Amino acid sequence: MSMGRRIKVKTRRRPVSVVQVNYTFDKGLTDPDELLDRYFTLTGWSEALIGAGAGPVAVVQRFHRASRLTRNGVAYVFQPGRLSQAVADIGPDIAHVNGLVFPARTWMLRRVIPARTAIVVQSHSAGGAIGRAPGLRRLARVARGAIDAFLFAAEEHAASWRRAGFVAPGRPTYQVMEASTMVQPVNRAAARSRSGMDGSPALLWVGRLNANKDPLTVLDGFERSLGALPAATVTMIYTAEDLLPAVRERIERSAVLKERVRLVGTVPHARLPEFYSAADMFVLGSHREGSGYALMEACACGAVPVVTDIPTFRLLTGGVVGALWTPGDAAAFSRALVDVSRRDLDAERARLADHFARELSWDAVGRRAVEIYENVVNRRDRILRARENG
Repeated sequence: MSMGRRIKVKTRRRPVSVVQVNYTFDKGLTDPDELLDRYFTLTGWSEALIGAGAGPVAVVQRFHRASRLTRNGVAYVFQPGRLSQAVADIGPDIAHVNGLVFPARTWMLRRVIPARTAIVVQSHSAGGAIGRAPGLRRLARVARGAIDAFLFAAEEHAASWRRAGFVAPGRPTYQVMEASTMVQPVNRAAARSRSGMDGSPALLWVGRLNANKDPLTVLDGFERSLGALPAATVTMIYTAEDLLPAVRERIERSAVLKERVRLVGTVPHARLPEFYSAADMFVLGSHREGSGYALMEACACGAVPVVTDIPTFRLLTGGVVGALWTPGDAAAFSRALVDVSRRDLDAERARLADHFARELSWDAVGRRAVEIYENVVNRRDRILRARENG
């Protein structure tokens, strides 16, 4: 099935009911409300489903003790074990498992829940860890028949998981962003004042300083562009510091980079909208990404993307805003940066806002997810009827 096409579904008599199943266990989170505050993609997805007309919607979450609460119309069930039985007790149309890395638990879920309940499994990785998990691949080949459909952010991600044997031949895969963001833009003048960002254009980096994000290529390309963009600056926000010594050394041996690069380090997430909104452009050198949350947040705040040409970033930008460049190619980054700088950036930001609302917002993600669920439920209904009829 082509993952990019719209899906034709017949109208159901009632809304599709959904339970998200989250096997991820964090021993450091001991309060249910704290967990929900931290797992904003889990709550955001669930609330987006309700906004798109699904219901009832629930979450069954692995937790160190049993607890229940309701927030914004979503029922949350916390359990230390027997998650499959908790899903069976609810009896939804769709059981949505987060992560392809729980094949044994997903296989058990299929054995416990009602036959009419369809199982979809959502990938939260571009697939970089597949090759390091041969035991997991063997389990996945056994369990994959229990799954009705798979969700991926990009078609290329689906292909890598299929090649590794996680996705059975003939099983449908669908394209949907795994999350959105509630980040809102800040008044531009206020954002520049609070963030301390200046420059024309003002570039922003938000990402780890590691080989995958490739800050050294970005710095090389930025330096090349300064002849055409003498007033440009780049502000770098980061957590992981794997390449920080190399980044500092690269900056120190360049007189122009020392004047134009600002290393900020870690910034509380609540302050990031100030930086996104102050930026003219958002830059990253990633070689692969599973979701690209920082880019998504930057798009929400109007920072025009000049990022690498990889599957997730192609999906996020839609080919209609900013520019994409070849990973690892400093000259390509420099050309893209200069090209975008010469455009009408106010018009670019307007296109970006429209693109975000139509394709990347929680409303858009919720509509797409419900569309997929309806298709999967109808497909499973047809299969079950065919089995019953012989």
